[in-house]
Amino acid sequence: MRNFKANFLLSIFIFLLFLEFLSRIIVKNPLYLPPPSSVLLSYISLKNYILKDIITSMIHFFIGVGSACFFGILLGIGIGWFSKIYKALFPIIEILRPIPPIAWIPMAIIWFKLTHISAGFIIFTGAFFPVLINTYTGMKDVPKILIETAKILGAKSELSLIRYVGIPYALPYIFSGIRTGMGVGWMCVVAAEIFGVSDSGIGYRLFQRFYHFHQMDYAVAYMFLLGFISLTMDAIFRKFVEDKFLKWKKGIVK
Repeated sequence: MRNFKANFLLSIFIFLLFLEFLSRIIVKNPLYLPPPSSVLLSYISLKNYILKDIITSMIHFFIGVGSACFFGILLGIGIGWFSKIYKALFPIIEILRPIPPIAWIPMAIIWFKLTHISAGFIIFTGAFFPVLINTYTGMKDVPKILIETAKILGAKSELSLIRYVGIPYALPYIFSGIRTGMGVGWMCVVAAEIFGVSDSGIGYRLFQRFYHFHQMDYAVAYMFLLGFISLTMDAIFRKFVEDKFLKWKKGIVK
């Protein structure tokens, strides 16, 4: 673990050093590529905005991803386990799934105005389908031998089979879908706020304030902030959720 942290910090340091060299020696124009040293110093000037923008974006994120996980897992279990539900709903899902989340922005503004719910809806449209499809795949792929064994051991009802066989088997798929949904959802946070669904947040300030006034060091600072928050959320999810519920499943890559 110690070696991993050291390698992690070293790779970031080398990456920033390379960007510093590229900006000052090769590009020589901070409008095109601000040096990391200027970007890091810009956080001091941004201290009055960062916390508020992070809180706003996190509210949008948890509204969208939370609802996507709830409905995505619930519906994924249904269409993965029951063939009648699959036949009824899957064609509709396949029609809606390719629609980009930003295509829903006009509808979100009309339905929910410029509110947290409006931004959360855009994030929901992006995070919902990865959770749904992964849950469906996990439930659909449950081996019949496990179901038959569970019936022999006394799990007679469909609810019991789902609880004791289907969901435990599908958990790796479900968690994979949640992680993918979180990543897509975080990108949708920025898209929703950039395109005017919200009047505050990281994406809003990144595009409506910094980009319009060509404050590129501030813009890059917020870009790094987006990556750091995403990395932190993924690490927290893996440590406190995935590792806890999937102790029995360890891959080759640590």
